[in-house]
Amino acid sequence: MVLALSLTARPPPPQNLSTTTNNKNGNSISNYSLLLLSLSECNNVSQLKQIHAQTLRTTLPHHHHSLVLLSRILNFASSADLDYAYRVFDQIDTPNSFMWNTLIRACAKNVDSKLQAINLYKRMLEEGNVMPDKHTFPFALKACAYLFALFEGKQAHAQILKYGFGSDVYINNSLIHFYASCGCLDLAEKVFENMLERSIVSWNVMIDAFVQFGEFDSALKLFGQMQNLFEPDGYTLQSIISACAGLGALSLGMWAHAYILNKCESGLVSDILINNSLIELYCKCGSLELAQQVFERMPKRDITSWNSIILGFAMYGQADATLEYFARLVKGESFGPNSITFVGVLSACNHRGMVTEGRELFDLMMKEYNITPVLEHYGCLVDLLARAGHIDEALDIVSNMPMKPDAVIWRSLLDACSKKNASVELGEEVAKQIFESEGGICSGVYVLLSRVYASASRWNDVGLVRKLMSDKGVTKEPGCSSIEINGVAHEFFAGDTSHPQTKQIYGVLDVIDDRLKGMGYSPDYSQAPMVDELNDGKQHSLRLHSERLAIALGILNLKPGIPIRVFKNLRVCNDCHRVTKLISKIFNVEIIVRDRARFHHFKDGFCSCMDYW
Repeated sequence: MVLALSLTARPPPPQNLSTTTNNKNGNSISNYSLLLLSLSECNNVSQLKQIHAQTLRTTLPHHHHSLVLLSRILNFASSADLDYAYRVFDQIDTPNSFMWNTLIRACAKNVDSKLQAINLYKRMLEEGNVMPDKHTFPFALKACAYLFALFEGKQAHAQILKYGFGSDVYINNSLIHFYASCGCLDLAEKVFENMLERSIVSWNVMIDAFVQFGEFDSALKLFGQMQNLFEPDGYTLQSIISACAGLGALSLGMWAHAYILNKCESGLVSDILINNSLIELYCKCGSLELAQQVFERMPKRDITSWNSIILGFAMYGQADATLEYFARLVKGESFGPNSITFVGVLSACNHRGMVTEGRELFDLMMKEYNITPVLEHYGCLVDLLARAGHIDEALDIVSNMPMKPDAVIWRSLLDACSKKNASVELGEEVAKQIFESEGGICSGVYVLLSRVYASASRWNDVGLVRKLMSDKGVTKEPGCSSIEINGVAHEFFAGDTSHPQTKQIYGVLDVIDDRLKGMGYSPDYSQAPMVDELNDGKQHSLRLHSERLAIALGILNLKPGIPIRVFKNLRVCNDCHRVTKLISKIFNVEIIVRDRARFHHFKDGFCSCMDYW
């Protein structure tokens, strides 16, 4: 019968075992082989404890065989029962580097034990019996990255150089990830640039770091360099697809998708993470149909897949489709919606003014799914109610929120005040709340406040707001629009004359103006004082807003039947929205504009937002 293990005291070695090589040692070797075989067939911690007990009873503490067995036991325990692994480790008098690394690695992989990994590394250095090796540092750095422990990670970096591991590829890859995770992109890039040798992982980690920091252009540039050395793998493509989504670079994103389809044997086609990235890419690039195709062809989906397509429909203002996919998720999957899902469905209701449905979904989230609302949920509900004219109800919700409202929620109320004929006094009070929370440095608040005054025809106050901005040195974020043509992104600011085709672009604008006049169009100047960009004090006219320049370039260069896709950093103004609808009808062209808040799909003189945005 095998005795149960007691870890309070190590039993003395059996008397029939000798530390010298003799005939009796042959029995020990046979026992060693038997224990190794038992470990290879071990299935659970209970069996492991029995093997551990037998090891302590039948082997000498410092014998080579004993250390090998304990290393195997520790390795098994570290992946099955971390507490037990700690107890095994603490009973080993002189653990070797493999044992230290095994436990550090196990702690680094465990979400709740990252700090223990760092403490074990410190203890390893303090005891000094065994020095860290090239396998130690990646595990320690992984824990530091997760905990944003920049100071400790930098110390580990110093130890890496001290012990001569500065050229190790695996360690340098871990350093890049560590520095990027801690917000030090410059240090991550420095490590990468100083590497004498790089693996595909080195390139992947650095590209992903650029993507996480929103440095999409840098990510794509580095990807171009990498292609001369390595074939991209699934990790590379996932990062590149995310970069393309951030830039709206549809052509390159479609190339990545085609590459994946040509690599069917690699399993990339059915990879959930890559397909989720593709859905996000097509949604952000204004190709909702392609996003839907990717989603429907996925053999398996996770909650991120559902959230991506739901958020995509919501951004387009397609509330009915959003709610349909939400119903499919609830009915057809073993997992339910999460917090992000409800941000999507509430946003969809907001974009279509579906007040009743929005209220019901907010209640459903709390009562049916026990999801505690966060600021994003309250922000969606408040914006939905305020824009639909229920400003008093929106104010009640803000007053009863369990957390302090942020500037985004106050801005929603201020925006509603300018559209729903609310009192100027209420608008001023809301603006005051935003100034107190932001310090009065955000230009958007001044823009919204001036719009409140403009809606009440208080033009003198509009001028005072502009003067106040000037006195405080607050400058409005310039409107910027980009359009991709034949894989090349073209960027415009209001009144831009730097493009090589400027003369032709302005010629198209003249043609547009003539045709608009023929249709009885007259400019809407109601928002002009708020939306016009400032450039050395000079206001550009509405006809030269950045999205109109981009649309004109698209009309010049894109073949008939190809949609014009424009990405703008600010919200579209009323006049540009109206003009773009007319252009889509005059030139028989689809125009897709992604502004800061949502997508607008213009076709045949209509917009997908139904003029509610």
